[in-house]
Amino acid sequence: MRIVAGAWRGRTLVAPQGQGTRPTADRVRQALFDVLMHAEWGGRGVIDGALVLDVFAGTGALGLEALSRGAASACFIEKDAAALKALRANVAACRAEGRVEIVAADVQRVSPGAAASLVFLDPPYGQDLVPRALARLRAVRRIAPGALIVAETGREEVWVPDEAILSTLEQGAARVLVFRVGEDFAIYD
Repeated sequence: MRIVAGAWRGRTLVAPQGQGTRPTADRVRQALFDVLMHAEWGGRGVIDGALVLDVFAGTGALGLEALSRGAASACFIEKDAAALKALRANVAACRAEGRVEIVAADVQRVSPGAAASLVFLDPPYGQDLVPRALARLRAVRRIAPGALIVAETGREEVWVPDEAILSTLEQGAARVLVFRVGEDFAIYD
């Protein structure tokens, strides 16, 4: 596994042994970032200067790819000890410590923080974690109004967002949905 493009192109990333972490494959990341960069609703502005939130971060491959391509900063949320060890090693290998926050916690216990404009959600499959994570992140104001959300689920999962889906990618057992939350997403009663 490696960074596909940008300043850290070719940098090898480490992953923990076993099945606890399922890193997004290089070719899926490449296809995803191609869509983000070239779709009519996307473009350079989606990534350049973005505040990125990488939830269920695992190795950090998605957030680090965004940083490599010009994102300003990234917050990684991960609770698994082995994944955190790999994530910290990958951040150090990229010398990205000054642009990164690592939150070692379950997303359901995360505190308020900076609102991200680009959010990656890549949870374990089959546990209905994407909608629950979105609800929590909204409640603690970690998602900016109008943010772009990239959610990876199992291909067989039936969940779809309330918002219009901008793009769907399917590769192996994975289904990646891209959508934008509304401008009223962070308005609370």
